[in-house]
Amino acid sequence: MSHWLLTYDQATRWALFAPLGLYLAVFALIITHVLDRAARRWVWKALAVLAGVTLLIQPYLALSWTPPERFMGDTYRIIYMHVPELFGAGAAITLSFGCCLAYLFHKSFVTDALAQASAEVGLLMGTLGTVLGAIWAKPTWGTWWTWDPRLTSVAIMLVIYVGYLALRSFVEDPEKRATWSAVMGIIGFVDLPVVWFSVKWWRSMHQVQSNKGTMDPQMFMVWQLSIAMFLAITAVFIIQRFQIVYATRRDEVALPDTLPAPQGA
Repeated sequence: MSHWLLTYDQATRWALFAPLGLYLAVFALIITHVLDRAARRWVWKALAVLAGVTLLIQPYLALSWTPPERFMGDTYRIIYMHVPELFGAGAAITLSFGCCLAYLFHKSFVTDALAQASAEVGLLMGTLGTVLGAIWAKPTWGTWWTWDPRLTSVAIMLVIYVGYLALRSFVEDPEKRATWSAVMGIIGFVDLPVVWFSVKWWRSMHQVQSNKGTMDPQMFMVWQLSIAMFLAITAVFIIQRFQIVYATRRDEVALPDTLPAPQGA
């Protein structure tokens, strides 16, 4: 089996390039989904297969192949799930923000439905990533939670998007709901840059963002693969949730006959 494993020098050479193919495949499929209406029936399936295949090998790479961290040991391995889930949350929330902004300039129930679906997936990924962060904090910080700037800003963001979805549940008029939700989605997005820069702006217990210079090449390679994998998972969740939200919106309001139903269900 040993001849199938990458050596340290090989891992160093491939740390940047190995995940690149997965990133390119994920982004190419997402762009295809946006631009080619006919391809939408199979794009999400291709993304799901891509994520599923990566998910089959990622646990071995993360739990066995990568070396333990110098100070935290095997506890550090949670980074391969914790950070990628939060990357997925950030991508989903950014997409929701873009759709909220687009809706205010051009009212469309397509962008409204996509804003809602992205916010839901972003909240899910953000919550899971935060829970994993709390699990990581217990053995390293000695507590499940502390009001560290990074943790506090993440908690505020999650509460904002819980309120965003609650607003959608309480407002019955579709157009008012979409407009008010768009405004709240834009306001909520302001917290995302705060989350990212909080460890640099304020003294924080939370470590700064990891990068190629601060990680072992093997760790960095698997970390990047995990991020790409969760971006694919996030895209699949958003596409599928959008189909449900948009179908509900079509039943709720009389959309113009000229507006074709999005394909991909």
